Amino acid sequence: MTMKVTFDELKTMSGKDLGFGDWFGVDQERINAFADATGDHQWIHVDTEKAKSGPFGGTIAHGYLTLSLLIPLWTDLLDVDGVATKVNYGLNKVRFPAPVPAGSRLRLGGRLGDVAEIEGNGVQFTADLVVEIENGAKPACVAQPVFRFYA
Repeated sequence: MTMKVTFDELKTMSGKDLGFGDWFGVDQERINAFADATGDHQWIHVDTEKAKSGPFGGTIAHGYLTLSLLIPLWTDLLDVDGVATKVNYGLNKVRFPAPVPAGSRLRLGGRLGDVAEIEGNGVQFTADLVVEIENGAKPACVAQPVFRFYA
């Protein structure tokens, strides 16, 4: 379930557990589209025949594709009412502990970190996020993005 809060409530939510969002499929078509968008056509991502004999037994998603999914997956965790502008301010940390095989399903879980008011009627906060792979032993991604929301 998406947690729905107001902009003013967000200011008091440091450390709040956000739970997990819905499962999201990552198919070969999405992987190929990402390869086209970025120019990264390494065989491990796009050559389904060659990848069968590779280290993962098939194609895998780009790590940066998994990272880019944080935003659409994030919308399943938290909806803040009264926000006029949302800015991705950067990342403090990102790791890719496990590959994402084509055809996998992912979901995002998270906890809010530090939350602070900033100039311009804004709030800056971190989130400790984990992208789980359905039936996976390790997460696909752990990240700590920094967001700025302005009312």
